[in-house]
Amino acid sequence: MTTVAEHDVEALIAGTAGLRAEVRKRIVGQAEAIEEVILCLLAGGHGLLEGVPGLAKTLLVRTLAEALDLEFRRVQFTPDLMPGDITGTEVIEEDRSTGRRAARFLRGPIFTNVLLADEINRTPPKTQSALLEAMQEGRVTAGGEDLELPRPFFVLATQNPIEQEGTYPLPEAQLDRFLLKIRLDYPDEADEVRILKATTGVDEAEVRPALDAEGVLRLQRLVREVPVADPLFEYAARLVRSTRPGGADAPDDVRRRVRWGAGPRAGQALVLAAKAHALLAGRFHVAVEDLRRVAAPVLRHRILLNFHAQAEGIEPDDVIARLLEAVRPPASGL
Repeated sequence: MTTVAEHDVEALIAGTAGLRAEVRKRIVGQAEAIEEVILCLLAGGHGLLEGVPGLAKTLLVRTLAEALDLEFRRVQFTPDLMPGDITGTEVIEEDRSTGRRAARFLRGPIFTNVLLADEINRTPPKTQSALLEAMQEGRVTAGGEDLELPRPFFVLATQNPIEQEGTYPLPEAQLDRFLLKIRLDYPDEADEVRILKATTGVDEAEVRPALDAEGVLRLQRLVREVPVADPLFEYAARLVRSTRPGGADAPDDVRRRVRWGAGPRAGQALVLAAKAHALLAGRFHVAVEDLRRVAAPVLRHRILLNFHAQAEGIEPDDVIARLLEAVRPPASGL
């Protein structure tokens, strides 16, 4: 790494520390969720936030958007939402001076830097697919023309895991488009008291921008430059391959409880998220601890459990925890 890059790393890591500090002005607790949202941002991926109502999923995304000097849009997903409500629609306009009519594309809310897709599982698959395709391709096709989305482009979707009536769960193939699945849990007693004090008064914490678009893009480039030793690439591949019940190296627990394992995209997500985690920790190299830290949010939505596991109350996180015990990491020092 050059001296200039070292200076960039120091300045940009300071920016991420400032970003976390600004978000924590309003979000009490949820340290892991805050870190994982920032990991998605640095790795250039998208995040799916899951938690019961009232755990500040929407507030977390709104606060992050305020702490970033970026354009922000929110879409409330409902059963009657159409693809064009997200991507945009073509309208016919008439020139009053000439009487001629021409088609014009009205850009939808997806043309932004940070998009909050609130309750994504409440809209039908056709609309979900329109969003996820744009997320994957980074552009929208209209009138035979490809329109690039702004950069950086960052989608955070939320879903409620306990309400199933009137919802359209995302298929596994579409879940794979999200870099991380981020879980928000109930706060502990001390945090819950802090929440009550912070939200029942008249004052609201002011959030200031800590990073702008240029800073985010530079961070995303730096993440790509973080080196990974070959044994760690091999370890990441073994972790992913061990989730597949038909594989020769699959642990017994995976063979008994997993119907489908993670695909190659999971390995890419694992390495990118580990690079981002190393950078957040102030290191310009990936260590075993980085891969192990991001394994659960990377893999939990890419592992499909079988009926027997579901009947036993087994969660994907349980399988991942046992997987981390079964798959031997490379020698210490990496």
